[in-house]
Amino acid sequence: MSHSIQFSTPSRTLHLPPTRLHPPLSSFSFRQFPLTSTFKHTSLRASSSPSPDSSSSSSLLHSPNGTPAVKSEERSSGIDVDTVTEAELKENGFRSTRRTKLICTIGPATCGFEQLSALAEGGMNVARLNMCHGTRDWHRDVIRSVRRLNEEKGFAVAIMMDTEGSEIHMGDLGGEASAKAEDGEVWTFTVRAFDASRPERTISVSYDGFAEDVRVGDELLVDGGMVRFDVIEKIGPDVKCLCTDPGLLLPRANLTFWRDGSLVRERNAMLPTISSKDWLDIDFGIAEGVDFIAVSFVKSAEVINHLKSYLAARPGGGDIGVIAKIESIDSLTNLEEIILASDGAMVARGDLGAQIPLEQVPAAQQRIVKVCRELNKPVIVASQLLESMIEYPTPTRAEVADVSEAVRQRSDALMLSGESAMGQFPDKALTVLRSVSLRIERWWREEKRYEATPLQAISSASSDKISEEICNSASKMANNLGVDAVFVYTKNGHMASLVSRCRPDCPIFAFTNTTSVRRRLNLQWGLIPFRLSFSEDMESNLNKTFSLLKSRGMIKSGDLVIAVSDMLQSIQVMNVP
Repeated sequence: MSHSIQFSTPSRTLHLPPTRLHPPLSSFSFRQFPLTSTFKHTSLRASSSPSPDSSSSSSLLHSPNGTPAVKSEERSSGIDVDTVTEAELKENGFRSTRRTKLICTIGPATCGFEQLSALAEGGMNVARLNMCHGTRDWHRDVIRSVRRLNEEKGFAVAIMMDTEGSEIHMGDLGGEASAKAEDGEVWTFTVRAFDASRPERTISVSYDGFAEDVRVGDELLVDGGMVRFDVIEKIGPDVKCLCTDPGLLLPRANLTFWRDGSLVRERNAMLPTISSKDWLDIDFGIAEGVDFIAVSFVKSAEVINHLKSYLAARPGGGDIGVIAKIESIDSLTNLEEIILASDGAMVARGDLGAQIPLEQVPAAQQRIVKVCRELNKPVIVASQLLESMIEYPTPTRAEVADVSEAVRQRSDALMLSGESAMGQFPDKALTVLRSVSLRIERWWREEKRYEATPLQAISSASSDKISEEICNSASKMANNLGVDAVFVYTKNGHMASLVSRCRPDCPIFAFTNTTSVRRRLNLQWGLIPFRLSFSEDMESNLNKTFSLLKSRGMIKSGDLVIAVSDMLQSIQVMNVP
């Protein structure tokens, strides 16, 4: 089916030859708005008729009774944007904004309000709570501090709760923050519980069958291989192990064991993905209104669907996004179905590197990032990005190269773990992530500006196909025209995510009328989320947005923007009046 594209100006009309769009999409017209508009712009709008007339054009500009609707929503004149983004836009302009999002794991080093404020001002978009550590009261205090920070300073820091999972873990080290295992030392791993103090060089294990399943000669990996032991003796519930690779032992660290060069998986395969403790933590997260729940050691899409059904049946639970942590052989085997069922994925490289050969981890990361982008799901690259900065104020050059590669792959977000939770230099680690991200993104724009990544169609319903095509076209136009920003007006965030998926060169201003949607959008690449009350009338929305942003010095007259909306399937191109 052929469609004619028409571009009009006040002085002339240019008829382009027929072109072919994807069939079953509706036709598009590309035209100038009537002179009654308060600013000059063009519009590319989906419509049901092949040749829309001027009356359909004016319907975008007026309320149903035919009068201008610019003043209809002035009852809510505010706009929520964080102070750091506002200052950055004022000082350095659109192109200075960082596209890659940053996640900080909160721990003893960063749990205070002032420390959280410093992280937010340094670029933290999401605060991660690791339920392996701390009490629920401690986590509740952190959640409320983050909410207070958002309310007082206009941030949209989202909260991600990471479940512990039911894989084999170490215990709490008797209350100690860490323990150092030296080369040649013999340590005891035991399933016994200790009422009194923990014996020296003794580690409790969460899995009761540990001593039965492990064999002499097995290799025991702690925290994905950060420390290694050889099993040398079994005595009842105790397993004696010789340290072969020294390192720092942390509470609740994951344990895996290898036999004859292969991972021992049989027992782990029998453990549930979501443990009884995890379900209690999930209920806690629902009650506290967290934005995301990350599920550890996902083996199949079934567990994701089960959790999402559970969340949907509880008040407030349906607003929580489910992030699948890809950290096992099973999750790689069922990757596409897991990502399709989830609301995002995390490349948990530490535990993943304990289950597959180390040399396969980079290829696995690249595959996960690629599949997530194709399926329009945000992807987080995590684990050991700046591990040395737990103890040192500067990263290794190899770590910087690792961060650069994750940014170059166009990951949505990068995550700090121990660096921000218990490290000595959390602010500096965050600064490194931010500065490296900005530099690589600038390099990409300078050197790879017109390099398009082909994206497969993901929508099935007709209206969704139209939205997808509009966002693809808007992103391509943004690159070709060199626009300063793409404006997206979205109620549920879907339209903004479709634009983000295309990775346009310019920043994406995502306007939503819901605070929770604004926070969730803060995980996705390139989105600058604003909370703004808006109506179905796009001219009113645009006039209001221009007025508010200009009054705060965030945009100026003459800036070129493209606007799309999930209320009216249209593309509008305009200069700020």
